[in-house]
Amino acid sequence: MTVQDLATKFQTLIMPNGNETITNAYTGDLLSDVMGNAPSDSVLVTIQAHRNTIAVATLAGIKAVVVCNNRSVPADMKSAAEEEGISIFTTNENQFFASCQVALLLGKMDAPVR
Repeated sequence: MTVQDLATKFQTLIMPNGNETITNAYTGDLLSDVMGNAPSDSVLVTIQAHRNTIAVATLAGIKAVVVCNNRSVPADMKSAAEEEGISIFTTNENQFFASCQVALLLGKMDAPVR
């Protein structure tokens, strides 16, 4: 799927390059774990609405971040994402349901949740 496909399920905050390909996903809030285990060319599903999330995404080769639980995204996180070319989406769903939505988009699940 492409980054643009995430806009069909989540609210778009920043999308500097919607044509980038996403091949995998990772769900996590502990940024050291994300840095060590998230696959490149992936989307990160998290509640960590912080500038450091973008720094970790950059190091891990993550193309987009979905911030869950209706958390607000601070201005410094948005500006860091713009600088690094990482898209940010938000949702009022928790990480489980957001991850299921991403799995559907990636073709890794057959049936929608709910």
